[in-house]
Amino acid sequence: MLSITSQYLARYRRLAGDGSDTLLPVTGAQRRFVLVRRLDPSGRPDVVPMFFAFPQGTVDPERLRTAACRLAARHTALRSRPDVLRGTPVLSVTEPDVTLTRPAPAPGEASADTLRRALAAWDPQGPALRLFLVHDEEREEEILAVALDHAVCDGRSLARIVDELGAAYGEEDLAAPPEPEETKAELAAYHDAVLRQLAAEERAETPAAAAYWADRLRALRAHAPAPLASRVPEGTRPSGAAQARLPAHDGGVSFPGLLDACRAAARELYGPGLAVPLGYPWGGRPAGADPVVGCFLNTLVCPADTGDGPGSAVTADAWWDDLDRADVPFDAVVAAVRAAGADWTGGLDGLLTVDDDSRRPPLRLAGVEGREVHVDGRPVRGPFAVSVTQGAEIRLRMVWDRAVLDDATAHRAFDALTHALRPSDHAMD
Repeated sequence: MLSITSQYLARYRRLAGDGSDTLLPVTGAQRRFVLVRRLDPSGRPDVVPMFFAFPQGTVDPERLRTAACRLAARHTALRSRPDVLRGTPVLSVTEPDVTLTRPAPAPGEASADTLRRALAAWDPQGPALRLFLVHDEEREEEILAVALDHAVCDGRSLARIVDELGAAYGEEDLAAPPEPEETKAELAAYHDAVLRQLAAEERAETPAAAAYWADRLRALRAHAPAPLASRVPEGTRPSGAAQARLPAHDGGVSFPGLLDACRAAARELYGPGLAVPLGYPWGGRPAGADPVVGCFLNTLVCPADTGDGPGSAVTADAWWDDLDRADVPFDAVVAAVRAAGADWTGGLDGLLTVDDDSRRPPLRLAGVEGREVHVDGRPVRGPFAVSVTQGAEIRLRMVWDRAVLDDATAHRAFDALTHALRPSDHAMD
């Protein structure tokens, strides 16, 4: 029987033929984002926004839009749009067309609320890279949102996008487009990287790997129950957020240690004894591929058993075993688990992302460094998500869906998370 990746490649080749420059295949990671969007009743894609505050008058909107179009022209993924044709996810390559919107605030509306409203109105049919610029009267600043459809970029691409956007903004001959040979060469490199990734995923989809994931995840619940809340109260933002700064451990906290901390949070959210699905991105570019901008990181799943066991050592051992099968694409894992009789449909009750602050360069426009800021309260895809940035200190953030989790329970879970990562008497606000 053909693997899911093999079936996908066969459908794509029938659809696009050989050598298409306008219809490209997608990686397993992209398939997940495209199909999740198709299954969402609202058709809402996963959008990744980065927010930067600049002193008022710093940003030249037209120059910034031109720089972003120049960036999109250089990278195939950024001038493409995810689509589904005849049931087959693809990437449609278009002309670079980045929009810059200056949403008008409602009377008395704060800049963060204006940005939230603008991002909530995201049209899935528009360009994958968009810019939003609002004026913050209270701070006399401009808040710039650089927003991307997650299906065209992963975490490893974001730092490069920020760096190259700032460099393009400072170019003297900004109006000159990239040479056609340069654009054609990057498209070929991107296409090659995707095909190499799909080949790795095809090799990884063995019967043994399917049996491993089926056994590993067979205890997952279809979805963790909502503890208390059933809807978002009137006038409340869709999500809540909490953050903390912790003293850095020598060498940082190990990834299994972070998984254990998320497990402690899940125990507070759902009670002991439930194997709720916790996802995290993992991977990189395939061997031999150029370091192109795109979406290549697979989503791995850890059964976050919220009982008192098994302990960090067992968590670490199981995690290393998981990494040996990390190339199996997400949809193939879900299919293997369901074929084994589990009722898990692929939903994630928690998401963990980890970053290194040395890989998060600031956005510089004409020598002015933007201050990265957060705009909380936007919709989240699952019940809760944890982001960790490690460096000179550990920065923790947790967001949660208020339609599923009430604030008091979520804050107790965040306390459990931070307690698992440090002694309580070393807490820092």
